[in-house]
Amino acid sequence: MNKYLFCFALAAGAAFAQYKMEPAGPPPSDLAPAFAAEMQQQGYKIVNSSGTVWCEIWLRKVAPSGPKSTEDGVALPTIPQGALLGVLRFPGQAADRRGQTIKPGLYTMRYSLYPVNGDHQGVAPNRDFALLVPASEDKDPAATPNFDALVALSRKASGTPHPAVFNIWNSSSDKLPSLEKQGDHDWVLNAKLGDQPLSIILIGKVES
Repeated sequence: MNKYLFCFALAAGAAFAQYKMEPAGPPPSDLAPAFAAEMQQQGYKIVNSSGTVWCEIWLRKVAPSGPKSTEDGVALPTIPQGALLGVLRFPGQAADRRGQTIKPGLYTMRYSLYPVNGDHQGVAPNRDFALLVPASEDKDPAATPNFDALVALSRKASGTPHPAVFNIWNSSSDKLPSLEKQGDHDWVLNAKLGDQPLSIILIGKVES
C-alpha cells in the first residue's frame, strides 16, 4: 500500500468509527517535569467502539493569556501566538485535520492562527489552530514561538512542508467535558483549558 492509499485508509477508518471519552489519569511519566507541572491532573482518552485508543490529551491548568487580538476571524483572542495549550499522545498511527499521517508519540500543542494569504480560505469558520510539536523538540513550556518558528517545529510532527494542525475554538457546549460528533465524520472534544471553554476536533479531515 503506497503512502497515499495508506492515508486514505487511515482517514476512512477514523471517519466511520464511533468514539467515546474516558478518563486518562495524570500526565504521562515520560513528559518533561516542567511541562507536566503545567497540565491538569485528569486527562481525556478517546477510544473507539472496539476499545482501541485514538489519543490521550491533557490541557493546561491555567489558560495562557495576553493582550487581546484585534485581528478578524479569531475565536480565542487572548491566547498569545505560540502559547502552550496542552499535550497529546497518539499510541498508534494517527492523522491531523489535513489528513496528514502522524506517527505514534507524545506531542505538545501550541496556539497559532492560519495566515490571511488566500491559501486557507474556507478551511474553518475561525483562524485558530493547535499545532503539534514533538515533545522531545519542545524545551520550554513558557516559550511563545512566532508563527514561522512554530511552523518549523510542527513540520517535525507532520514530516511534510505543512504543520500538523487541529481546529480549536471557544466552546459553546453546555456539557464540559464531553465528546460529540459533528457532521458526518468530525469528533469534537469540549473541555476546559483553565477557565477557558475549548473545543478541538480530534478526529476528522477538513473537506477540500
